[in-house]
Amino acid sequence: MSEHILKATGRSVEGKGASRRLRRAASIPAIVYGGTAAPQPIQLDHEKIWLASQNEWFYASIISLDIDGKVESVLLRDMQRHPFKQIIMHLDFLRVDANQTLRAAVPLHFLNVEKSPAGKSADVVVTHELNEVTVSCLPKDLPEFIEVDLAKLAVGDIVHLSELKLPAGVELPELKLGKEHDVAVVIAKHGRVETEEAAVDTTEVPAVKAAKKDDK
Repeated sequence: MSEHILKATGRSVEGKGASRRLRRAASIPAIVYGGTAAPQPIQLDHEKIWLASQNEWFYASIISLDIDGKVESVLLRDMQRHPFKQIIMHLDFLRVDANQTLRAAVPLHFLNVEKSPAGKSADVVVTHELNEVTVSCLPKDLPEFIEVDLAKLAVGDIVHLSELKLPAGVELPELKLGKEHDVAVVIAKHGRVETEEAAVDTTEVPAVKAAKKDDK
C-alpha cells in the first residue's frame, strides 16, 4: 500500500461566513472526526487537493494527513462539490485506528478482457455490473484496488462477487449476508439478442398504428 500525504492547517473560526472566506482564498474547509479525539476543523489548499482528487487513491486509500506537523491516518468519507464549477466545497475525513477493522469502497480494475474469448467475439457484450466493492479489513491491508482478470471470460459467463481474488486479510461483508448477495460483477452475453428484440419492437409499431386506423 502506497503512502499518500496531504498537508492541512487547523482552523479556529467556523460557520458559513468563515467557509466562504476560505473558498475565496482558494482553501477548502474540512473536518476530521472519529476515534477518541474531538472533531477538528481544518483547511487545505484547493489546488493541491483538486489535483489529488483526480487520482483513484484519494477516494479509497488511507491518507496521512499532516495537520500543523501532526500526522493522522484518515479516510475520505465525504466530498461536497460545487454544482457546476470545478470547486471542492467541503471534505470530511474519518480517523483510522490501525488496530480496528474498517469498511471502505475499493475500485475494481478489469484486466485482459480484450484477450478473452468473449472479448474477441464481435457480437458479444461484456458488461461491468459493479465498478467497486465494499471490503472489510485492517487499515494496513486496505488495497487501493482489486484486480479482476477476465482472460478466460467466455460467452455466457458470469463472474460473481465470491469469485473475486482478494488480498490477504481482506473480506467482502456482503457475502456474509447470504447467497442472494453473491451478485454478478461481470456478464458476457450475445449482443445480437438485444438487437433482435429491438427489431421486433420497431416492426410492431406500424402494424399497431395500421390496426387502429382500420378500426376508425
